[in-house]
Amino acid sequence: MKSPRHGGFLIAAAINLLLASAQSRTLVLTSNGRTDYRIVVARDASDIERRAAEELRDHLERISGVALTIVTDDSPPQDREILIGKSRRLEGIAPMIPFEELGEDGFLIRTIGVKLLIAGGKDKGPLYGVSAFLEDPLGCRRYAKDVILTPRRPTIRVGPIDRKEVPFFSYREVLMPDAFDDGYADWHKLDNQRVRQRDWGLWVHTFRTFVPPERYFKDHPEYFTEQKGLRVPDAQLCLTNPEVFKLVVAGLRERMKAKPEARTWSVSQNDTFSPCQCPACRALDGKYGGPSGTILDFVNRVAREFPDKIISTLAYQYSRQAPTGIRPEKNVNIMLCTIECNRSRPIATDPLNASFTKDIRDWGRLTDNIILWDYVVQFRNYCDPFPNLRVLQPNLEFFRSNNVRLMFQQGSSQSRSEFHELRTYLIAKLLWDPKADVEALTDDFLDGFYGPAAKYIRRYLRLMHDALDRSGGDLGIYGFPWDGIKTYLTPKLLNTYTGLFDKAEAAVAGDAVLKGRVKLARLPLEFAIFEISKRNVTPKYSLFDKTKSGDFSNPIMEEQMRKFVFWADQLGFSRLDETGTTPEAYQIELTSFLTYGMVAHAGLNKPVRIATPWSDKYPVGGPKALTDGLKGTPDYHCNWLGFEGEEMEVVIDLGKPSEIRSVSLDFFQDSNAWIWVPERVEVLVSGNGADFEHVGTLQRKTDPKKAGVVIERFACGFDPRQARYVKVRTRSFIHCPRWHKGAGGKAWIFTDEIVIE
Repeated sequence: MKSPRHGGFLIAAAINLLLASAQSRTLVLTSNGRTDYRIVVARDASDIERRAAEELRDHLERISGVALTIVTDDSPPQDREILIGKSRRLEGIAPMIPFEELGEDGFLIRTIGVKLLIAGGKDKGPLYGVSAFLEDPLGCRRYAKDVILTPRRPTIRVGPIDRKEVPFFSYREVLMPDAFDDGYADWHKLDNQRVRQRDWGLWVHTFRTFVPPERYFKDHPEYFTEQKGLRVPDAQLCLTNPEVFKLVVAGLRERMKAKPEARTWSVSQNDTFSPCQCPACRALDGKYGGPSGTILDFVNRVAREFPDKIISTLAYQYSRQAPTGIRPEKNVNIMLCTIECNRSRPIATDPLNASFTKDIRDWGRLTDNIILWDYVVQFRNYCDPFPNLRVLQPNLEFFRSNNVRLMFQQGSSQSRSEFHELRTYLIAKLLWDPKADVEALTDDFLDGFYGPAAKYIRRYLRLMHDALDRSGGDLGIYGFPWDGIKTYLTPKLLNTYTGLFDKAEAAVAGDAVLKGRVKLARLPLEFAIFEISKRNVTPKYSLFDKTKSGDFSNPIMEEQMRKFVFWADQLGFSRLDETGTTPEAYQIELTSFLTYGMVAHAGLNKPVRIATPWSDKYPVGGPKALTDGLKGTPDYHCNWLGFEGEEMEVVIDLGKPSEIRSVSLDFFQDSNAWIWVPERVEVLVSGNGADFEHVGTLQRKTDPKKAGVVIERFACGFDPRQARYVKVRTRSFIHCPRWHKGAGGKAWIFTDEIVIE
């Protein structure tokens, strides 16, 4: 006689055999305009399960023309059913379904006999299971929020299927235009801003929220950062001050009462530098190995006040390095940011990112409650070719291997950016499965989204990425098209790219929709050409025609700009950068530059000797930039020569004695970027280069505390005299003033063309 245990084993084996046999069958969901199937949900099904059933029904009807009925599980059962979520239909087979393994977002797709089961975790798992089933095996695609491709066929056969997927990243957000759409986010298994707004009480940079300097600094400067013995309002908080702790805790309690459903609350540094350097804060920095330890000590104390909430804080810029001798509390979340990282090579293998790789590994040893804030577009110029697609997968795999469970991929928010549809699509797929085949995903997207133009856009992407790889050049999120002039945006490559887009447009000339998509993909290339042409790179890539006299503007570029703005408006590319510059504003700026940006004068292309060191952090060609005829733009990266923590003293040699009567030059100010107009400028002239005559001292008119961008012209007029040499020297801030957030740091001056008449 067999033991009961042995008999149980045989019964289980028989069930498994039966299930295996049942799963081997092919299901015919629709056949030539009819169906024997219906969709079943529980009588008390969740909203997500009902939505999943409706999504499946709608797409099956689009594919086959057959509308399946949705019924509840209190209806009489039949053989052929599609079961969505948990229901009484599963009573006989539920023990064989690992619901507990699906977590919140995982799903299971399984054929059982002639039934199809799509079940999921306790949050959106069933909905994610339906979208996965529609993609594979049914072949549907959602390339953008309003681009859904559904194959048409009267007969739908599937199976056998036994598929279970559970994502490693429990939070997956891509801050890009299409991902704001709930339908797109649900299809691609993404969380979006609406989810964040529901679950988070406060998002990042909240010190100012809890202790606003406008309210407290006058009477309580001790609440704020101390730098060189002076309290600074526009920096951080003094985290060792007990009153600051009380204000933060009280502020949290008040906000939690107003939004009790929010589970996560940010207590995090402002978006500035300058942590407090008072004796108590310095002592804590020393104890824990840096400012991150002082912040974590403070945040841990706050977290202990709210054990049922998650308190999140930033590991960002000065606080990115993991502390020593302290660990986050269990309910403390670390938001680690990659803002400084190079994007031309995978973070894990790039020597430029060595400090970040150490930091993420150190944080990963301290906690698994990490949200990684990554940056995936060119923020200073959304409309700029940004070949970072090859690093997306290795970076996500690297984050995953270092205990990161939550991902926030910051893109261009609700603004369009270069290849935003493709970039969002790839990131969404990789957040769900970091090991997905990126090349296959890219090919599938390009073919489906661009049709006959795909082969040319594929070649464009490949050439651009290959050029950057071969060059060994870098790629920063706050760069400019000019940064690629020697790597992936050389004049020769610009010619090739232009030819490829010409062919792409010709391939879809008869299809207005596809033509619009190709035009949208081309806009960044056109933008790069405009920006690079500001530097007079070649006769073709120049905003100015040097063969003309007086008006140097290039009419070809003016016409191209007109077309650029037209298509940008037509295609909804409304913001060119994160500050909100519109195509129309850019056109006005560029048109103005075409008017004033090139000037002829007595010092044009004359040699310049600089007595003080200039900075090559923003390369414009060194001394020759001061006499090349090109003026600076409202962006200090273009045609401005910079001096960091140095005065400027230059001498221009006119080559022979000449009659001169004026010297003028512009200076740039943006105090937020640590750049100031000089306090004064002195102008001197000489006939022999040794004995100089002082002809004027000019005082600044711009308030150094004035916010925003200011360009001030210093113009020195004097009685005409014969001179061969002109000297200009400044008296400036060498260091940021004590009232500034960067107090003590090196200050900048930026100047452009020295015009001699």
